[in-house]
Amino acid sequence: MTDRAARANAVATRPDASPKQNGSKPRRRRTSHLKRVPEERRLRDELRTRCQQIARGLDKSNPLTKDQMEALSRQILADMDLPEGYVGWTMVLLASAFWQDQVAAVPPARRLFLLPHCLKHAEGCPADYDQFGLDCERCGACCIADFRTTAEAMGYKVLVAEGSPIVLKIIVSGYVDAIVGVACLNVLEKAIDKILAAGIPCMAVPLLSSDCRNTSVDEDWVREMIHVQTSAPVAQTRTYIHLMRSASRMFDADELEKLCPRSRGAINQMHGETFDSTSAVAATGAIAYDFLSRGGKYTRPFVTLAAYDALSGGHGTLSGGADHLAKTPAAVGQTALAIEAFHKASLVHDDIEDDDAFRYGQDTVHRKYGVPTAINVGDYLIGMGYRLIGDAAPSLGADVATDILARFADAHMRLSEGQGAELHWRDRADKMLTPLDALKIYALKTAPAFEAALYAGVRLAGDAAPHAEAIKQFAKHVGIAFQILNDLKDWQGDRVNNRRAGGDFLGGRPTVLWALACEGASEPDRLRLDEIVRSGSTDRAATDEARRIYEAAGAFEKAHRLVDKYQQRAEAVADEVDGDEFRRLLYYLIDTVLERPANDTPIVFSPALPTDVAVVAES
Repeated sequence: MTDRAARANAVATRPDASPKQNGSKPRRRRTSHLKRVPEERRLRDELRTRCQQIARGLDKSNPLTKDQMEALSRQILADMDLPEGYVGWTMVLLASAFWQDQVAAVPPARRLFLLPHCLKHAEGCPADYDQFGLDCERCGACCIADFRTTAEAMGYKVLVAEGSPIVLKIIVSGYVDAIVGVACLNVLEKAIDKILAAGIPCMAVPLLSSDCRNTSVDEDWVREMIHVQTSAPVAQTRTYIHLMRSASRMFDADELEKLCPRSRGAINQMHGETFDSTSAVAATGAIAYDFLSRGGKYTRPFVTLAAYDALSGGHGTLSGGADHLAKTPAAVGQTALAIEAFHKASLVHDDIEDDDAFRYGQDTVHRKYGVPTAINVGDYLIGMGYRLIGDAAPSLGADVATDILARFADAHMRLSEGQGAELHWRDRADKMLTPLDALKIYALKTAPAFEAALYAGVRLAGDAAPHAEAIKQFAKHVGIAFQILNDLKDWQGDRVNNRRAGGDFLGGRPTVLWALACEGASEPDRLRLDEIVRSGSTDRAATDEARRIYEAAGAFEKAHRLVDKYQQRAEAVADEVDGDEFRRLLYYLIDTVLERPANDTPIVFSPALPTDVAVVAES
């Protein structure tokens, strides 16, 4: 066992220790060699039994991190004299054993069951897909029908999907409280950070291969997992799900109206009608409220609520967190809502400046209502943010309200400076840009919102001065890494927002990737990049050529290394933060906000999943 593994193992058994404090590792490790599947059923059974034994002795008060699970899995393999290639498989079994009792305590009607497409036989399968999922003919050629029929009869919601990018949203929506599923090790690796770090009870049975065609699974394991139930009380692991739901619920119509009542009522139709003076005046607010609640991850209000909770005792992450958060002072919710209003205002204006066509899968505000109306709606959202702080001020007290207001104003100004720098670069003749210049723009455009959200939550809980510098540095590092990841994701395209790959390049925006390409490309390639951008070409051939030049210059790989660098800096800040709950929150934000790019995959729903979940999932 390595020293690092030993340290992580010690952390796993110490509830008061910091999970990241004992040796962070680079985020872009190659893990393909760790995804071997034990070929013999006997060995698979032995590994599962050993993981269950280890899990019974673990402290369940906090979720295991990925590093802790890897360290424990390596120890299990070392004790059994097995190769490290089984690490991934063992981690899944260990995680499932860790959560088994808590999954068993959740009624089947509150569980989500995930099944992969690849369990069906690719050749000769008579089934097809419709809007409800796999229209199984129940021919008996594969196990999907049996699993699905059994689970739905017990009350499960069933989702047939390759990967699960929307699972967290389904959980946040409140339909289910636990997840059980079948997937290959590649898919499970991508899901493990977000689902497990959030403290969501989950179990999985890995597929016996990852080739996505005619694969198989230990079917009796799956049946045992589906039927696992208990009525006995179990230890509860801290979870962020109550805070996630609380942040999301603020944007439900009733709650939004309670926190920020419309001053002029609502109207049913906002475009294409002749309004009387009353409805015409109310139109701006109607569009603004609609856009505010339309979509997004609501990361910023979650950060504010979670920071406030972490420094107020951390009760929102306990088993009774939902009831505790229901008693949160309205002023806290209004402050969290204000940061989202400012964020949405910046998106409306940013979409105008970049002339983006889609946001959250729908027409951008300026494309739907025109530029003048969109500018006005953005201004309205800014006013809404300040109004919310004003409404909260009597409860917060003048000092707290003034401090938070000053932070929000400072963040707003720095964001505008960063956006102004981007526009200035985009409009100038010389398109050369250094990576340092691009990073300075990112530090202004992205970091201030994270900083304001964190600072507001801390200030709501008490004196923020002891944490102020840490918050500033943490937000800077996370914000820069987040923006670089956005640049990388841009080259994958965005199905939800209907954006094609390479949109930032084609739009002539100053990104780190552009700067790295200019720095590393040959002179002919630099000239060609400049020529493509100046031409305004949007055809596929131009994008493909630019991608080739970026790859030749090492831009993508260098960008990934920059993400690692800033992530490690953020972790170093978190390591030194006082307060277990606040430190744990910072680690969680690192793992979830800095989500690595992954291929977009289709999803299909079964009839057992409420139809409105599909709307939530696509938002």
